[in-house]
Amino acid sequence: MISSLSWLPKGAAKPEPAVADPPSKEEIDEIINSGVLDPSGHSGSDEDDEEMDVDAAREAGEVAQALEVADALGRTSNIAKSKTSFDNITDGLRELDMENYDEEDDGIELFSSGLGDIYYPSNDLDPYLKNKDDEDSEDAEDMTINPTDVVLVCARSGEDVSQLEVWIYEESDDGDPNVYVHHDIIISANPLCTAWLDCPLKGGDKGNFIAVGSMEPSIEIWDLDIIDEVQPCVVLGGIAERKEKKKKSSTKDSHKGPVLGLAWDKEYRNILASASGDKRVKIWDVATGKCNITMEHHTDKVQAVAWNHHAPQVILTGSFDRSIVMKDGRMPEHSGYKWSVTADVESLAWDPHTEHSFVVSLEDGTVQGFDVRAAKSDAAASESKPSFTLHAHDKAVCTVSYNPSAPNLLATGSEDKMVKLWDLSNNQPSCIASTNPKAGAVFSISFSEDSPFLLAIGGSKGNLEVWDTLSDAAVQRRFGNYIKQKTPQPSS
Repeated sequence: MISSLSWLPKGAAKPEPAVADPPSKEEIDEIINSGVLDPSGHSGSDEDDEEMDVDAAREAGEVAQALEVADALGRTSNIAKSKTSFDNITDGLRELDMENYDEEDDGIELFSSGLGDIYYPSNDLDPYLKNKDDEDSEDAEDMTINPTDVVLVCARSGEDVSQLEVWIYEESDDGDPNVYVHHDIIISANPLCTAWLDCPLKGGDKGNFIAVGSMEPSIEIWDLDIIDEVQPCVVLGGIAERKEKKKKSSTKDSHKGPVLGLAWDKEYRNILASASGDKRVKIWDVATGKCNITMEHHTDKVQAVAWNHHAPQVILTGSFDRSIVMKDGRMPEHSGYKWSVTADVESLAWDPHTEHSFVVSLEDGTVQGFDVRAAKSDAAASESKPSFTLHAHDKAVCTVSYNPSAPNLLATGSEDKMVKLWDLSNNQPSCIASTNPKAGAVFSISFSEDSPFLLAIGGSKGNLEVWDTLSDAAVQRRFGNYIKQKTPQPSS
């Protein structure tokens, strides 16, 4: 299952990610205790192991008995010559040393002309290797992230392991992209949401990190520029074990339930907002690892959270209490502005092209749009009317995404397995394209910032799909004039 997708800006990833140092014994013990890996260490049963031990012992006993028989025959045959055939058998068996057969070094080449025994200090000196550097150069090329590559992080849950996958989408002039997993990161719990951030947690001007919310109350932040990393670089909140009673409890700042939504503030780059099943919204300083603000304005699980693109102090939250609340992060004690909706909130998003508008998707298959300029006081929340109500899908609309380049172009994804594109012009939505991406129930969709008509899709089947929406004639006709012109590459 794919639960969340996050595009990286072009050039944000290091061209050659570093390889993590091997984990210490303490880190390995912590990983094993966390349950990420199967601590059993083997796939066979104890009965299988016992049978293997019995067979090995039986074989060793037979070899030893053969040696004893050969020795006895050699010693008691007085009428034979000193070099009888039995003596030869004894000497041969001793030379083979069958009792220690499995412990021998692989030093004998049965079929060798002698050339294979020659050792060359490097491949360059070996005359028998042809095209010796081709494979290494191809591997190195695959591991290099070019500035023109589009990078996508996919949060995946499986039966045996949960992980983050870093995908590369290489665009080409012939229209046939090359899409592959560059590397993955094993995480300790099923991921529910992600948020990319560039706050320089390890120094410098910018970083390349992703925050992950899961069924655990903690938020893990991983460095995407490190391969084979086994521990997050920052953990916000989480569970602490009290030694005196050996009981586990949440740390002081932590959520008390699963983390259902995350939002990074692009203007205040050290600020991350989180929404949780504990009915709370928290605002974190990722540089210090501390929670600065906790808001408790909802009465049920908080499913979604988003910062306004144009007013970065303004935050929007949506809940299973069937309400959306807008607050100013500088005045968390203020009740804010509230809108009531007809069903549980699944997702929400600010319109990137105007600071006044947002949409919310609901469990009953509808999508509603709102204009904050028409906001009422908290007491009159039920009277605030949406700008439009769209019956978008037959089942819950789990995810929405505005196109960052084309105004009024909105994508919706649903448990009905469909993805649809809408033109919201004049608050009169019309469906201009739809597809069944074969992803199962659709849980996450996202338009790319750098290639704005690429829509990433993930769902219950665990297949990552990337839809080039401009391939649809209706999209091309209505929004083709918003295509970003490619910057010509300097000739070499």
